[in-house]
Amino acid sequence: MSEKKTKHYIYILECSDRTLYTGYTNDLEKRLKAHNGGKGAKYTKTRLPAKLVYHEEFDDKNEAMKREWFIKHKLTREDKLKLIKEAKDKK
Repeated sequence: MSEKKTKHYIYILECSDRTLYTGYTNDLEKRLKAHNGGKGAKYTKTRLPAKLVYHEEFDDKNEAMKREWFIKHKLTREDKLKLIKEAKDKK
């Protein structure tokens, strides 16, 4: 039997006030539902609804956490918007 590998995700939400929220999860769908159900981060609770605008998938939790930290602390809003736009353009 093959063991199911847990995927790890970093994501960016666009809140109703147009602000961006970056987070980490191992279940993207469940986390988005939690945010929009008012059970997500304190930051998003007052800014609902939140829309998933970007995500990256990782096999390694540490890599995902490092990437989340980088996006949260090193990228400006403009950098994040550029990341989102580039991802949309690739589709």
